[in-house]
Amino acid sequence: MPRLAANVSTMFADAPFLDRFARAAKAGFKAVECQFPYQWNAADIRDRLKDNDLQLALFNLPAGYWAKGERGLAALAGRQNEFRDSVGRALDYALDLGCRRLHVLSGTVAAGDDAEVMRRVYVDNLRYAAQFASLSQIEVLIEPISRETMPGYFLSSLDMAADIVDEVGEGNLFIQYDLYHRSFSGPELIGPYQTYAELIRHIQIAGWPDRHEPDNGELAWRETLEELDVLGYDGFVGCEYAPAGLTEDGLGWARGWIDGPRR
Repeated sequence: MPRLAANVSTMFADAPFLDRFARAAKAGFKAVECQFPYQWNAADIRDRLKDNDLQLALFNLPAGYWAKGERGLAALAGRQNEFRDSVGRALDYALDLGCRRLHVLSGTVAAGDDAEVMRRVYVDNLRYAAQFASLSQIEVLIEPISRETMPGYFLSSLDMAADIVDEVGEGNLFIQYDLYHRSFSGPELIGPYQTYAELIRHIQIAGWPDRHEPDNGELAWRETLEELDVLGYDGFVGCEYAPAGLTEDGLGWARGWIDGPRR
């Protein structure tokens, strides 16, 4: 059955980052994911994972100047050396933390950008990242992100993601499927999953349209998780949402999917 992973960048946000791991474990989670761990020493994160018997399912490569609006480097012409440095940095963290999957943000399209040039840069950079990661048996993931959420994001469709994976041609490049982002294209979530199931290695979930708990809004979360179970998906489902209140108070939806509170 799908395994829930708490996103400790967005959940338990009333506590300092390193304290969120214990909160996740106490709530019953066996795994966590995060967005960008680089502000913290890898050894400190490793200690929190070990102390709380948690697995780190996923995190992102560095995304450039986030505070200035950058959302990834992989498709940005002229930033290839910076991207390659980011691959090395992420792999160092992944190996230290026992994480087997890394997500690569594509970056956004700016006025005057040539989409064909961006695609060539993107493919070349992903091929480099996948080849480098394969030496450590780590998978690289790309995620279609809705432009309603992230304006101008280069990789905005599942079809394009599948085409990119095919063009890159590396056996450890896969897709991250976010149910929240997909919901901007309509309520049907399982059909697109079935189309690309062989390429999908990680799923994320949040309520739609406000990105709170999955049961807060219009997302058919229960039916979707149950159908993923029937279809044999046994990977992680990352809970990348912003709780409407205290994280623990909003976890009722998850009780059938996690083991319950640890004491």
